[in-house]
Amino acid sequence: MAITLSSLPRAQELPPAASPPRGRERLLSLDVFRGLTVAGMLLVNDPGSWEHIYPPLEHAPWNGWTPTDLVFPFFLFIVGITTYLSLNVRRARGDDEHAIRMQIIRRGALIFLFGLLVNGFPYFTFGDVPGIADPTLLQRMGDRLLHWRIMGVLQRIGVAYMLAGLLTQRTTLRQQVGIIAGLLFGYWIVMTVLPVPGEGGAIGALLLNDPQRTMAAWTDRLVLDWSGAGLGNHLWVSSVTWDPEGVLSTLPAVGTVMLGNLAGRWIGEHRPLAERLSGLFAVGALGMMVGLMWNWVFPINKSLWTSSYVVFCAGIAAVSLATVMWIVDYQKVRGWTRFFVVYGLNPTIAFVGSGVMARCIYSIFKVTYEGKRIPLQAGIYQTLFASWLDPINASLAFAVAFVLFWYAILYVLYKRNIILKV
Repeated sequence: MAITLSSLPRAQELPPAASPPRGRERLLSLDVFRGLTVAGMLLVNDPGSWEHIYPPLEHAPWNGWTPTDLVFPFFLFIVGITTYLSLNVRRARGDDEHAIRMQIIRRGALIFLFGLLVNGFPYFTFGDVPGIADPTLLQRMGDRLLHWRIMGVLQRIGVAYMLAGLLTQRTTLRQQVGIIAGLLFGYWIVMTVLPVPGEGGAIGALLLNDPQRTMAAWTDRLVLDWSGAGLGNHLWVSSVTWDPEGVLSTLPAVGTVMLGNLAGRWIGEHRPLAERLSGLFAVGALGMMVGLMWNWVFPINKSLWTSSYVVFCAGIAAVSLATVMWIVDYQKVRGWTRFFVVYGLNPTIAFVGSGVMARCIYSIFKVTYEGKRIPLQAGIYQTLFASWLDPINASLAFAVAFVLFWYAILYVLYKRNIILKV
């Protein structure tokens, strides 16, 4: 059985027009690369202890980057690539542009909805409700609505996918490059040159190191904080005053998907694979250099999704993808790929399912451990890992076990040909 709802088309589906003379091309590396990013998301999102994490598996505190900060933009980059290739397949089948446009909108809306539903789970406040000693279920549900975060990772993916898909549907290559430049330079100007409202006329460049005083934070509060009207604050609960996947900072993320779309154009070219790999390596290296130079005046920052971060990460993504393509599709070294292909074919199930599971075991389900009520996750971590490993290795071992657990689930679905496509 195959469930066909998909926002993330299978990488192997290259259009005949983009294939070399030897026949229809199958680039297994694209599924492998996507699987690497999804497994990486689970690894960094689900440690045994947030207090004991190896530095490469943590996000940069603010400016700068770590390998963990590459995971999300890598995913958006591969979304851009596979979207271009998938839509070309549809055009080759004879689908009209209106049907394609409706599909883009539907997919983007569904991804956003999935993220919103994950954020709200379990749809009632399971802890204390401020000001109410013994809240009823209805009161708990009402309190949850008042603090239901609107934005998030899946929501950003949905919006960025939809806008990038619509902006690239009927535009030329030159127009797309112009749109990307407009997004990135426009965001730079808005974030640094314009004065931030409520900050005494201070321009954004002077406030970039203070998360709650940036133009992006002000926009997040303007759009998502409804507490002044008695409708609650819908920003990220850990920050309250800004959102790492906020409204304004989602615009440059559209640029990340569009850069992936350009990479998809190149990958789908009627050229020898070695030539396409050389192009990806060269342009990727150039992107990294430009991003690092832009960092001097507009710091690389994941939470703000700065323009320098977009270009830098796209450059690393191109080089990383080219490396995977060289190993998997050029040298045909594929014995190690099954694990990541399984993850790459069902990214929606992996992300949504693991997110709901994490909410359950990290917060909702409790167990008694040494006379105390603690989250189920903490009980598993203490019993199976921290009891014989030092804290940082125990935390990593739990994260690896979480990834392997979800691989087992996805492998069963893979063997039964159950693939959720949004």
